[in-house]
Amino acid sequence: MSRTDRASRVIAAPPATVYGALLDRESLETWLPPDGMRGRIERWDPRPGGGFRMVLTYLDASDSPGKTSDATDVVDVAFADLVPPERVVQRAVFEADDPSFAGTMTMTWHLAAAGEGTEVTVTATDVPPGIDQAAHEAGIASSLANLAAYVETVG
Repeated sequence: MSRTDRASRVIAAPPATVYGALLDRESLETWLPPDGMRGRIERWDPRPGGGFRMVLTYLDASDSPGKTSDATDVVDVAFADLVPPERVVQRAVFEADDPSFAGTMTMTWHLAAAGEGTEVTVTATDVPPGIDQAAHEAGIASSLANLAAYVETVG
């Protein structure tokens, strides 16, 4: 059975600013890694059909083993749909030997004007069963908090 994880947050920035941070390489490297990780983008092609490859490194891998290696998660992300400034749909595949992390997870970032800000809702569908749901939703919430801090200070 496929699983859906989600999180949302209102960010004090207009949808166009938030959308821009979803499609800017340096921005993504800054805010996308959840707390306890850092990220590096190895490949970048921000267009429908394009995508990116990100290496996420755990700052302390002792209690959070990675999917690709003891200290890393490597994910290949394809941009399935880009609708400025409303939606970004990504298809993510983790590099992992463990079959419980196999498959393509779809991440939909939906942006809706909310007063002076933007409500960002992230919905992850077909989440691989090896990914703990509570940890995944906390990770998405952490990335959203990082996104808010990023666009609210630079926007």
